[in-house]
Amino acid sequence: MVQKPEDQNNKVTDLPSLLSELGESADFTSEVIQINNSKVHLYYFKTLVDLSLMKKDFLPNLKKAESPSLYDINLSLPFDQIQATSDLEIIETKLLTGFVLILTQSSLQECLLVPLENGNLRDITVPEVEFSVLGPKQAFIEDLKTNIQLIRNRLPIRQFRMIELEVGTLTRTKVALLYLDGIADEENVNTMRQRIEDVDFDHIDDSSYLNQMIEDSTLSPFPQLIDTERPDRVAAVLSEGKVAVLVHGSPTAITGPTTFIEFFSAFDDYFSRWHVSSIIRIIRLFAVAFSIFATAIYVAVLTYHSQLIPRDLLATLIQSREAIPFPPIIEAVFLELTIELLREAGARLPTKVGQTIGIVGGIVIGTAAVEAGLTSNILLIIVALAALASFTTPIYRIGNTIRLLRFPFLFLAQLWGLIGVFIGIGFLIVHLLGLTSLGRPYLEPIFPPRLADFKDSVIRLPFSLQSERPAQMRPGKTKRFNEKNAKRKHDIDE
Repeated sequence: MVQKPEDQNNKVTDLPSLLSELGESADFTSEVIQINNSKVHLYYFKTLVDLSLMKKDFLPNLKKAESPSLYDINLSLPFDQIQATSDLEIIETKLLTGFVLILTQSSLQECLLVPLENGNLRDITVPEVEFSVLGPKQAFIEDLKTNIQLIRNRLPIRQFRMIELEVGTLTRTKVALLYLDGIADEENVNTMRQRIEDVDFDHIDDSSYLNQMIEDSTLSPFPQLIDTERPDRVAAVLSEGKVAVLVHGSPTAITGPTTFIEFFSAFDDYFSRWHVSSIIRIIRLFAVAFSIFATAIYVAVLTYHSQLIPRDLLATLIQSREAIPFPPIIEAVFLELTIELLREAGARLPTKVGQTIGIVGGIVIGTAAVEAGLTSNILLIIVALAALASFTTPIYRIGNTIRLLRFPFLFLAQLWGLIGVFIGIGFLIVHLLGLTSLGRPYLEPIFPPRLADFKDSVIRLPFSLQSERPAQMRPGKTKRFNEKNAKRKHDIDE
């Protein structure tokens, strides 16, 4: 069916100048087709349209039209979303997104736009960043429609809502805001929508751009929104009352509001027994604390508090450092920078080469540094364990934050010892207390304390005990299911 826009201020009579300007590009094509001895002009970008679809379905059916009128042409074409318009802005937008413009001599007031976008997209693959042994094996791709379909397949309900937005004055990137009507808090939806609409930037290439622009505090090293490549995770957080944002051209979605603890919860925690998942979450939190403070405590103790070291261990430390010409802070910074260099080199090189560099480089450089007397073997073990512990974070962005925090604590330990470390912890806690995610407390349920939300934070209780949605989301419907019915088990003869 032909769709006509309401606004027709910019008439098609201004079209020749637009087509002349677009024609300066080598991939802009114009053709003339004969229908009943009348000329029909076609204009399109051959790099944006599906040429095989044009030859197979578009041109043969176009030539079968009974007359060169737009009405008969529309009836002959087997395509949806065909649009008749005289708005110059719409014509420009559609041409630049893979539409074919049809202009006839008999219709000078409007033209026809036929969608023939190129559908060459990569296939849906397994998640690479958030890979899990158990659970679904689908990840988002760069096509917005496909990503929305993946989520709709998991939430086939009429309450599913999508708001289309556009950002980027040059890229005109399509953005989809997703939520469940009646469950998501309207304030969260309106806040996210307003922040996206307020973005004033020329190009948006990925959801990471948008993520940084709509956060509550852009100066904080801590991410306040979670980005994920898993459709199942997005569907799960939508059912909790959160909102999600998809960006065309990006294989990751943005979800919020979120909490600090949520960054250490992998989605495959829900595919294992709750006992195992709870223990693994605690191990992750311990690993993060070890990664941040281990090297700093080593420097503080050896520099200012050697009396705290047990006598047997002190002898081992003295023996390992007797040939080291540098103070502990120098060798600690040297090893930390070496680890970061190896990590960055491994990430930028091809996969197989990167793995070889990470393993061989770490062994060779570490062994050579100890034998050359540049660092002690004990500190090498501590730094290696701290680097290994930082990889336990399931969300990539929080892992980068953990890597960054190690260096301030190192220098505070060198300046004031353990007192400096505790001063740094104080500043860190104050900073976290002041952070919010879409206006919601970042440290919830720890502060403000909400005991009901502890059932799925540091530990994960059984599903039968998670009958209510998180209070922080302020959902329209708090109950997820009837807790009494969930606990009741029927016998086979009932």
